[in-house]
Amino acid sequence: MHNTPQPSTRSDSSSRLDVQFPSGNSQCSAWLYLPDAPKAPVIVMAHGLGAVRTMRLDAFAERFRQAGYACLVFDYRHFGDSEGTPRQLLDVKKQLQDWHAAIACARRRLDVDGQKVILWGTSFSGGHVIAAGAEDGKVAAVVAQCPFTDGLASTLALGPISGAKVSVLAILDVLGSVFGAAPVMVATSGKPYSAALMTAPDAEPGYKGIMPSGQPIPNEVAARFGLQILTHYPGRRAAALNCPSLFCVCDKDSVAPSGRTLKHVRKAPRGIVKTYPEGHFDIYVGQAFERVVADQIEFLHRTVPPSA
Repeated sequence: MHNTPQPSTRSDSSSRLDVQFPSGNSQCSAWLYLPDAPKAPVIVMAHGLGAVRTMRLDAFAERFRQAGYACLVFDYRHFGDSEGTPRQLLDVKKQLQDWHAAIACARRRLDVDGQKVILWGTSFSGGHVIAAGAEDGKVAAVVAQCPFTDGLASTLALGPISGAKVSVLAILDVLGSVFGAAPVMVATSGKPYSAALMTAPDAEPGYKGIMPSGQPIPNEVAARFGLQILTHYPGRRAAALNCPSLFCVCDKDSVAPSGRTLKHVRKAPRGIVKTYPEGHFDIYVGQAFERVVADQIEFLHRTVPPSA
């Protein structure tokens, strides 16, 4: 099964297919955007911390499709339309496995150019594409937007009060998991000083602001993830990226502080750094979105141009 292109079904959009691919013992659900030209380079995309593809990834993918690229936009196991129980289980190792499974899916499809696979990640997945690109060693390019790169920096940004509250819930969740209890949840975004993974003043309105109206999305994950943050440093893998890489960094990032991010990503051998006078969630909408997506398309056209 893993070596055969997966079947596709046409979605409401004539340029978008609904597809699935295996990861572990589950199936990940994805959209496949196809441009007019055949055998286009393919951009593999997924969202950030606890987020799913309906939270503005379709806006990015449609722009890339119009620019001549195919896009494989997936939800991680345990999230969105993908399989996996318990729900809302965020695990770094499993999500990186999903990235490698998505890359394998893109390479075996017959309707895209599987020799030109590009990784695109944002926020927490911005760190994933740095790590996955370095581990794979054969991707054509990497685009990391407001990337999470440094566990200590993001933990300090959370603050000691929220950090302590999250840690208590994380320990309770780990203990409960030993005895088969249902996960103890922690809010993904919340008000300052609350028990949440993102508590800057712009976090809760920014996170909820990119949710599609009328489609409730859980604002929580299994709390055990709180114990993984401090030991997660995907930015350290930037020095091992051997492909053209674009890092879009927000100067006022309250979730993935730009200072540490810049120190990491400037070590990428073929990296280009673009900075924006925005906050972490501003980059998804409005004029900030227009600027960043234009820069990303310019980078892609220059480094992995679509077929004529």
